[in-house]
Amino acid sequence: MTASSATATVLQAPAGLRARTGGPQDDGPKVLEHLLGWTLVVLLAMLVTQAGLI
Repeated sequence: MTASSATATVLQAPAGLRARTGGPQDDGPKVLEHLLGWTLVVLLAMLVTQAGLI
């Protein structure tokens, strides 16, 4: 066994013990997320246009 494979074996945690990282979840208000995302895109486009960057 090499040092890197031993380190990888030690650093792996069982599936039940892994910490949640706050990433996307399977459940949740998808429509709300899409609306808020598109609202952010529109507001950013308006800001760039008003600032004269385009």
